[in-house]
Amino acid sequence: MSTVSPSTVQKTFIDDNFLLKTEAAKELYHDYAKDMPIIDYHCHLPPDEIAQDKQFDNITQIWLYGDHYKWRAMRANGVDERYATGNASDWEKFEQWAATVPYTMRNPLYHWTHLELLRYFDVDILLNKDTAREIYETCSEQLKRPEYSVRGLLKKMNVKVICTTDDPIDSLAYHQRIAESGFGIDVFPTFRPDKAMLLIDTPEQFKEYLSKLSALTSGESIHSYAALLAALEKRHDFFASMGGKLSDHGLSHIYASLDRAAADRAFAKAVAGECPSESDSLAFKSVLLHDLAKLDHAKGWTQQFHLGALRNNNSRALRELGPDTGWDSIGDYSQAEALSSFLNTLDSTNQLAKTILYNLNPADNEVLATMTGNYNDGTIAGKMQFGSGWWFLDQKDGMEKQINALSNMGLLSRFVGMLTDSRSFLSYPRHEYFRRILCNLIGNDIENGELPNDIPWLGKIVSDISYNNAKGYFGF
Repeated sequence: MSTVSPSTVQKTFIDDNFLLKTEAAKELYHDYAKDMPIIDYHCHLPPDEIAQDKQFDNITQIWLYGDHYKWRAMRANGVDERYATGNASDWEKFEQWAATVPYTMRNPLYHWTHLELLRYFDVDILLNKDTAREIYETCSEQLKRPEYSVRGLLKKMNVKVICTTDDPIDSLAYHQRIAESGFGIDVFPTFRPDKAMLLIDTPEQFKEYLSKLSALTSGESIHSYAALLAALEKRHDFFASMGGKLSDHGLSHIYASLDRAAADRAFAKAVAGECPSESDSLAFKSVLLHDLAKLDHAKGWTQQFHLGALRNNNSRALRELGPDTGWDSIGDYSQAEALSSFLNTLDSTNQLAKTILYNLNPADNEVLATMTGNYNDGTIAGKMQFGSGWWFLDQKDGMEKQINALSNMGLLSRFVGMLTDSRSFLSYPRHEYFRRILCNLIGNDIENGELPNDIPWLGKIVSDISYNNAKGYFGF
């Protein structure tokens, strides 16, 4: 391993009491949150890499491949695209990332980066251009050890349950392999049928999707909306047989225009190779979303809605690099009216499943926090959840605002807590980050005389939010 001059090495700012500003916060975190297991009920981890127990050659492969958070920061720092998504070597990419890290101060990447280096690799020095080679070699050498395989990393973080995000046309073969391997960590699929809805506006892609769906179900042509719903229900049943208990939808906003005749027209036009009208397309998406929600309720599943992203803003980058490469942002869609209509229609027939609403626009925090309160019915504590800070809000300020909105307008004590929403096997310190933020907020309230200094009771609530609530809510 190469060394650097002691003058260029600086120990990190992350100590045992990182983010914990009061004695109560420290006690809550260390005694009630720190050692709780992790249920990662929403993520984008690749199940094939878990099934194969992949071993990464170096830290760039596990840390920078596919991480659009880091790519955005590097671009903003003036780094050429070849070091992000291009053909630069793994070392060159890491070197450019290391040179960028000091400039990410006050961005959550600065905290995440050093938490991940410390928790996985015991690297307790700041990452920068001077320490890059030493840290690269130290971490890459550790990644070659058997205990640093994908499965080893998950066990190291005390993960108990992982819910991946999967299209209905996914075979789930890798989930089957994981289940049969005796891994010890449950890896369940999550039903994400967005393409079945959204491709209606691109007829050729829609027909190709229907063909793949048909091959996994009856083998017969899907020639009507009713046949499409029947095929999706078969896949929904299959996901359930594989342990699935959740669905997920990543939408700009909820669709709530229930016109079944218009939905049928949209389907007929799309399979004929024609684009449906805007109103018919909306009806198709609305009807399908509503019918799938009823399937979730019938099985006792939880439905998740990730709302508010404005995707693929940079058309040149989309054309050259494809989607999910770091060109999305917060949208300012109107959320309340359609969301109310959608939830109310399901509730009126007592077919509203457990629901988690995730918001990307902080201006809508209170909208979603109050919306959940409209449809709690006493059947289960916290049936309607205002989900954790998501994507651009998955940072200290965003988490605090979500916690405060939920506290003010609902029951924080019944919250199902944090998730990673990540494609990286090195993202699990985000749970620690969330738990420290949670404990610090409650500790501040105790210090300010706004909550009783009843550490056992508040500690139980912290433990519940960290793990117990999710375990009971999802039924794992």
